[in-house]
Amino acid sequence: MRKKTLLLLLMISLSVVAFAQKKEVHILSMNDMHAAMDKFPQLAAVADSLRAIDPALLIFSAGDNRTGNPLNDLYEIPAYPMVALMNQIGFNATALGNHEFDSHPEGLARLIGLSNFRYLCANIQSDPSLNLRTIPYQFFDVNGVRVCVIGAIQLGVHGIPDTHPNNVKGITFTPVKEAISQYERLSKESDVIILLSHIGYEADVEMAKTFPWIDLIIGGHSHTQLTGGEMHGGVLVTQDANRLGKVTYTTLTVENGKVTDKKAENIDIESFPRKNKIVDNMVTFFSDNPAFRKVLAVADTPFENFEELGCMMCDAVREETGADICLLNAGGIRYDTHPAGDFTVSDVLALDPFGNTAVEMTITAEELRQMILSCHHADECRLPYLSGIQCEVAYNNGDPSKIKSLKLLTMDGKNISKKKTFKVVTNSYTAAISDSPRKDQGTDLNRETSDMTIKFLEKQKHVSYQGVKRILVK
Repeated sequence: MRKKTLLLLLMISLSVVAFAQKKEVHILSMNDMHAAMDKFPQLAAVADSLRAIDPALLIFSAGDNRTGNPLNDLYEIPAYPMVALMNQIGFNATALGNHEFDSHPEGLARLIGLSNFRYLCANIQSDPSLNLRTIPYQFFDVNGVRVCVIGAIQLGVHGIPDTHPNNVKGITFTPVKEAISQYERLSKESDVIILLSHIGYEADVEMAKTFPWIDLIIGGHSHTQLTGGEMHGGVLVTQDANRLGKVTYTTLTVENGKVTDKKAENIDIESFPRKNKIVDNMVTFFSDNPAFRKVLAVADTPFENFEELGCMMCDAVREETGADICLLNAGGIRYDTHPAGDFTVSDVLALDPFGNTAVEMTITAEELRQMILSCHHADECRLPYLSGIQCEVAYNNGDPSKIKSLKLLTMDGKNISKKKTFKVVTNSYTAAISDSPRKDQGTDLNRETSDMTIKFLEKQKHVSYQGVKRILVK
C-alpha cells in the first residue's frame, strides 16, 4: 500500500513539474497611436481586464505615440499628456517612431526623462550631450520566463527616419538589418525574443524571413491592420492601423525555454464598453483648451480625400505668401476626410501638426518639376499637392512608385515652358527632403504653415473643395 502511495505521489510530482514548464506570456500591443487620447479610457479598461487575468501582462507600443492631436502636441511640455497617460496605464516599453523626434532631440530627451517606461532602439547612436536615454533592448521576467525585447526604427532614403533633418542633428542611424544582426546572441540568453519595430509591414515580413530566431515582431509605421497576426517563416508578425481603433492581444506558450505556440487576436478599442475613470478624468483635464475650439470657417461640402485637404492647405500658403505656386508633401496632410460644417483651430492643427515653416524660392519650371520628382521619391512615392499649377503624370504599368512622365500645366491645362521662372513656396520639411539640384535652395519665412491655414480660413469664412484634383493621372 505504501509503495502505491509513493508511486502516486511521484506521478503527481512529475505532472506538476511538467505543468510548471509550460507557461504563457501575454502581451497587449499597439502602434502609431498619434496622440489618440480620447481612446485611452477604453484602452486602460482593456488593460485592467487583461491584468485581472494575468498580472504579469506586458504592454508595448511600436512607436509614433505622439503627433496628430494639438491638445497633446501643443501642450506646455509638448506630448506630455500622452506620456502621462501611458505612465498611468503602465506601459513597459515603446519603440522609437519617426514622430518621436518632432520636438527635436531636446524635447524627446525631456519626454524620456518623464516616462516610467523605456524607449528601445537598436539602430540609433546619439551624441551623449543630447541625453537621449534610449537602450537597444530590455529583458523582462514574466513568471520565470525570460523575455528580451529589441527596438528598431525605419530609415528613409536619406538614412534618417521620416522627420525633418533638423530634428535628428547629432544623431546617426544604422540600417535596421545590420543592427539587428548583432543581437542573435540574445536568443541564447532568453526564452522569448520580440522585435518592437517601427519599420513598416513589408520590412517586418523581410525581417521575419532574415532572422528566424525572432519569435514575435510587433510592428508599426505603415498602419497595416492585420487580422490578429501573420506567420512568416515561423515568426509571428502583428500590427494595427493607427489611432487606436484596434490593439493586439498576443499569447506565447513557452515550454522548456522555447516558444511552442503563438496566437494573436485583435481587440476593438472603440467599441469596448467600459472606461477607466481615472484615465477618463486625465483626458478631460488635458482636453480643456477652449482656444482650440474656435470656429474659423464653414466647410459647405465635406472634404473626402487627402488631395482636397492638401489643395486647401496649398491655396492657403500660396495666398498668405503671395507666391505663384505652392507644393506641400503628401505625408504632411494628416487626415483624409472632414465633414461639412465647422472648421476649427483644432482641425487645422491636427491637419498640419508638425510646426513646419514656409520656405520661399525662385526657380524655373524644370527645377520645379525635378523638385516634385525628388519629393515623390523621398515621401514614400507620393506626389506633393499643389496650388497655382496642375501636374499630369503617367506611371509605368500603373505603379505609383515608377513615374514614366510628369508634365506641369497651367490651371487651364496649357503646357508650361521649362525656362519659365516662378516664385514657389513650400514647407521646411519638403524643402529639406527634396534634394534635386536648384540654384535657389530657399529662404525660410519663419512663419508656420498651420498659422497661414488658420488665417486663410478666417478670411474665407466658407470653403468647398469637393472634387478638386490637381494631380492628373493619364
